[in-house]
Amino acid sequence: MVLKKSPLSFAKMAVAKFLTVLMLMEVIVSDYQFGAVDGLNMDYYQMTCPFAEMIVKYTVNRALQNDPTLAAALVRMHFHDCFIEGCDGSILIDSTKDNTAEKDSPGNLSLRGYEVIDDAKEQLEQKCSGIVSCADIVAMAARDAVFWAGGPAYDIPKGRMDGRRSKIEDTNQPAFLLQFLTTD
Repeated sequence: MVLKKSPLSFAKMAVAKFLTVLMLMEVIVSDYQFGAVDGLNMDYYQMTCPFAEMIVKYTVNRALQNDPTLAAALVRMHFHDCFIEGCDGSILIDSTKDNTAEKDSPGNLSLRGYEVIDDAKEQLEQKCSGIVSCADIVAMAARDAVFWAGGPAYDIPKGRMDGRRSKIEDTNQPAFLLQFLTTD
């Protein structure tokens, strides 16, 4: 008896391989090292918000069950966040009347998954207000999306500080790079 893999299995495997490549790009861009890095560590929230990772993972898994395409979107959001000023959550900052934020840059207009990050942040604020940074939520969400899509399980150091600067001018990259980043 020959078992055929369903098109969904092939699609999930392709997404997993794609997400693994994006994860490796994140590692390179964020200058990831094992253990503690610049005040970051694997157990950063263990004492102050011990359920942080579980809350983010649950939120991400629930969202991905409803829309599996968000897995790649969350990894892409994390990559775009890390690309400008480091992994600081500044991709989440909205524009104001006096400032156009990086979120509204042409290369970022097609980013999706903000509602997943907002939902996780809302739940975390109910459990441990003012503790978990949005930057860490974006990083954990990307990690959990990779695993959900069939990629490897990996831990990340936590303790990122949220950026307070988000300007569209910072996103001015060479045209060939912008074209690469906006291709879905």
